[in-house]
Amino acid sequence: MGMTVEISRRLLAEIDAAAAAAAPREACGLLFGDSDAITAWKLAENVAATPETHFEIDPVTLFAAIRGERAGGPRLIGYWHSHPNGDAAPSPTDAAMAAPDGKYWLIVARGEATCWRAAERGSRHGRFDPMVLSPIA
Repeated sequence: MGMTVEISRRLLAEIDAAAAAAAPREACGLLFGDSDAITAWKLAENVAATPETHFEIDPVTLFAAIRGERAGGPRLIGYWHSHPNGDAAPSPTDAAMAAPDGKYWLIVARGEATCWRAAERGSRHGRFDPMVLSPIA
């Protein structure tokens, strides 16, 4: 397995609740923190043409987070989305969308969550390496 990243059980529960509320559409958003901990998250509008099977983070939300980070705000470390009718692992579509930029991808499905790092030659679909998601109090 890969690197370990911590996340509080409270944050995981909040993300899972946002995903459940969006079903049957995929929910999505941003992750903030540092290399070993996800410390905050943000819900973003899914602006994909087919949100039941794909996600696209609202660019306004994404660019606002990038501008905020550059101005000294929270560090954007990755993205999260849900698979309401699948499992909590990256799909081939996720791999095709992901830039090999080292960002974290948290995927939630049916109460399960996994975390992946987007990499140049990842072990999953050639784009993702698994991470150990460590829920903490």
